[in-house]
Amino acid sequence: MRLMNISFTIIGFMLLALVEFGFGQDISPSSAPPLSNDGTTIDQGIAYVLLLVALAITYLVH
Repeated sequence: MRLMNISFTIIGFMLLALVEFGFGQDISPSSAPPLSNDGTTIDQGIAYVLLLVALAITYLVH
């Protein structure tokens, strides 16, 4: 039971670190509009989340 508490704490800190990346540099209103998104950023984000889920599952199985 103690191992599960430690693993959930570690996973929680990992997710907290990912959330903090969303509070990056502000965009000034006078800047040019952002370029169109070709979907690679979304795909990469999904890949990172799936990688973290696979890591967590592997950690909990062992």
